[in-house]
Amino acid sequence: MSFLDQLKSQANALQSQRSTQQQDLAGRIAQTEQACETTWRYFNELARQLNVIVPRGPTLSLDNRQAWPEMCLVDFRSDARKKFWMNREVYDHVSLGWVINPRDGKPQATSVSVNFPPDLERVTSRLALGQVRHERHEVRHPEKNSLLAFRFDYQTQAFGSVRATADHEAGEILFRAANLRGFEVAQVRHPVQRINSVLLDELARLIVGQAGAFL
Repeated sequence: MSFLDQLKSQANALQSQRSTQQQDLAGRIAQTEQACETTWRYFNELARQLNVIVPRGPTLSLDNRQAWPEMCLVDFRSDARKKFWMNREVYDHVSLGWVINPRDGKPQATSVSVNFPPDLERVTSRLALGQVRHERHEVRHPEKNSLLAFRFDYQTQAFGSVRATADHEAGEILFRAANLRGFEVAQVRHPVQRINSVLLDELARLIVGQAGAFL
């Protein structure tokens, strides 16, 4: 075999390999789009049903001492966003959001004070995670003006969400769940082949406070 023939053989092998890779990628893209569409339709229907049911909310506390009142989940809304990727329009993410309100009455104005760095970090992190409306004040000694504590005035209202972000190249969906069981974030990746109503039912169970094998 001449050197030119060797190069031709090498080029043919590379073309075949690239063609296979392109076909595999096209398959993953199609499956990922289908998984996003399935999730989008599920979130739409779930939002409608839960807005009627008004499920019980998680037990919340900013400092692990002062508990919030009994909460419920309201105002469920679904959303889907797309993007241009590889010269085509594809899903970027699908999301479901809701408001965590007191079950009885409106959000209450209250406050919490902290004076140790670990407590300060915990409270500020949870305020941010729950998107809690608040104001931060320094509490100082009336005579020495030394810093005694930080006081946070806030409303007992928070927000929860689930965001499903598409990874077309990997053929996976990244789920990020915020404030399902308290002020916390949990993440999990699922291959697009697993995205169906059975799996999403497990997520719905977690949202309403039941045990679910999703995360």
